[in-house]
Amino acid sequence: MWKKFHLSSLPYFEKWFIMGIIIGIISGLGALAFYFAIRLFEYLFLARFVGVSVPRPLGEGGSLVFLYHVRYFYLIPVSIALGGLFSGLIVYTFAPEAEGHGTDAAIRAFHNDQGKIRRRIPLVKTIASAITIGSGGSAGREGPTAQIAAGLGSMIADLLGLSDTDRRIAVAVGIGSGIGTIFKTPIGGTMLGAEILYKRDLETQAIYPSLVANAIGYSIFASVVGFEPIFGYYTGSFDVARIPYYAILGVISGLFAIFYVRFFYFTVSLFKKMRISNYFKPVIGGAVTGLIALVFPEVMSTGYGWVDLLMFQKFQYFPTFGIPIILLLIALPFIKVFATSFTVGSGGSGGVYAPGIFIGASLGAVTGIAFHYATPTLVPIITPFVIVGMISFFGAAGKVPLSVILMIVEMTGSLQLLPAAMIAVFISYLVSGKYTIYHNQVEDRRSSPAHFGEFNTPVLLDIKLDEVTCGDISITDDTDVEEAKRIMDENSISAVPVVVYKRLIGAVYLFDIAEITSGTVKDYIRRGITYLRSSNNAEEAWEVMMRNKTTWCPIVDNGEFKGIVTLKSILDAYQKKVMAAKDTSVSFE
Repeated sequence: MWKKFHLSSLPYFEKWFIMGIIIGIISGLGALAFYFAIRLFEYLFLARFVGVSVPRPLGEGGSLVFLYHVRYFYLIPVSIALGGLFSGLIVYTFAPEAEGHGTDAAIRAFHNDQGKIRRRIPLVKTIASAITIGSGGSAGREGPTAQIAAGLGSMIADLLGLSDTDRRIAVAVGIGSGIGTIFKTPIGGTMLGAEILYKRDLETQAIYPSLVANAIGYSIFASVVGFEPIFGYYTGSFDVARIPYYAILGVISGLFAIFYVRFFYFTVSLFKKMRISNYFKPVIGGAVTGLIALVFPEVMSTGYGWVDLLMFQKFQYFPTFGIPIILLLIALPFIKVFATSFTVGSGGSGGVYAPGIFIGASLGAVTGIAFHYATPTLVPIITPFVIVGMISFFGAAGKVPLSVILMIVEMTGSLQLLPAAMIAVFISYLVSGKYTIYHNQVEDRRSSPAHFGEFNTPVLLDIKLDEVTCGDISITDDTDVEEAKRIMDENSISAVPVVVYKRLIGAVYLFDIAEITSGTVKDYIRRGITYLRSSNNAEEAWEVMMRNKTTWCPIVDNGEFKGIVTLKSILDAYQKKVMAAKDTSVSFE
């Protein structure tokens, strides 16, 4: 049936209008399924098993009056650890790539896998993430929703016989519409699908279909759960005199974003080094999060209800257990970073956006209180700083400044703080520099394998490999495994050529020896890798890299190994060629 409908033959706008509708429908239905799955597991784990209550945001039936109570205090760590156990069993049995926060995996599929996502991923991600969050794990629902919608978008593109390029766009649209739908932020979601793929660029082809998909997905989802913004409506106003304060908050958010990213990936690497089965790592992460939640129950689940209480200064409803409220507020951003890192970094399934919103809100609350005490007439309430803190923190941590500005405006139902948000988020974005919670983001479209040929092919054909810097990087077949890992780490490569008596015999890949701790590389050599001569061009080298699944290409002349040219050295040669062309160009002005 699908083959009779050749969607790929339609003009761009007609094709993506139809695809936008289809992806919007599956995003809306997928978000509803995921939302109610979370509610189900929250009922089973938290309400019935532990007997603990968590606040809900105003836009999801919550209230600004909340009383924290727990029936079986000691079962909180047990609940979250069990969630980690069930989630780990599901993920590592059926789809190991569904571990972690989801959005990064979808970004990787766009850049490196032609947008291909296995069809089982949406179902696995839905169940595993719902269990992780529903049992009390510190994680968000946006990452799983992004991977669910992106996976369904990829599947639809395959069923309709679309090209690799179209499949990539479908994945980008799925990311944006999935997140925009479950957060009820269709405009922000539209921009997010285009922005989240890069640190400093936009996937412009995704904007139009994302607009259609977000409108459809939002309409479906909000028709069931309500159209009120998640955090209710903020009716305050913008005060120009507070601009210096917002700038300071931007600096604080940018610096804390660096801490968030570094600690999160430190925890990821810590768990990867553990010599235990991947099935049980989320159990450890969940247990640690559960122990934290005994003293700081605010870290459980998404935390959106607590964000609302922060926004409206309802501090009396925070369980302090004897801790002064100001010290509790200062501790919350750090505690949420720790809890999220252990929940998700251990291999648990859940997003990092919602924790980022919580962290930013906590930073904004503490900063706002400080400004209130310094100038009480200028800062009578802290609500604006809580909202701007959310924006500036995750705009920096996720490298999505435009999207998050729009999303928070939609999540609070107010345009009043736009100038403050713009100032704070772009300062935090600059301060945070290269650090991003999404490791698979690339710098710009030129840096993405999805667009490499579009920008570089004509020049690359003109660059001979004897013009490119050739590195003398190799190992022999009796090299120790740990030494091979060290060489790869020092040179930022995931594979290294094996050379014996100046003859290239193959390559050793990091993923083959990652878990090996002793012996030589002899048994892990992959033989018969493709090589080139110095007379070949850079475009051919790029094709060899794709075939060998490396970021370098071996050079062999007259049977003798000469070294490797890396993707970086090719790009350097490309830039030199382009600059030379600019210097010799003639101006007709």
